[in-house]
Amino acid sequence: MAIRPVKELVKEAKTQITTLSVAQAQAQQAAGDALLVDIRDPRELARDGRIPGAFHAPRGMLEFWIDPTSPYHKPELATDKTLILFCASAWRSALSVKTLQDMGVEKIAEIDGGFGAWRKAGAPIERAE
Repeated sequence: MAIRPVKELVKEAKTQITTLSVAQAQAQQAAGDALLVDIRDPRELARDGRIPGAFHAPRGMLEFWIDPTSPYHKPELATDKTLILFCASAWRSALSVKTLQDMGVEKIAEIDGGFGAWRKAGAPIERAE
């Protein structure tokens, strides 16, 4: 049995989800229309910094935290705002957005290029002290 390459899964997911530029994500966050959701590993946050105002939901817990029937549900994710997910380079976020869409989340997108694109654009980053 051959394993389907992750690149193929990401490419397929990106045809079925909404991808926003860094500027679009910033504008939606600034307008109060979106909640940025950082799905990176805690070690990545410690090493690379965080986007101010972003909610951290580790990729491994995302489905459990979004499901209101789960004992792990996080009320912060039960919002009328658009959830804009991001990871380091928009691979995990593409798969995550697709999964959450499959769960029934309608107002959801990802940031094109992820945290790396955010940093490259010179957008604000908080560093751990």
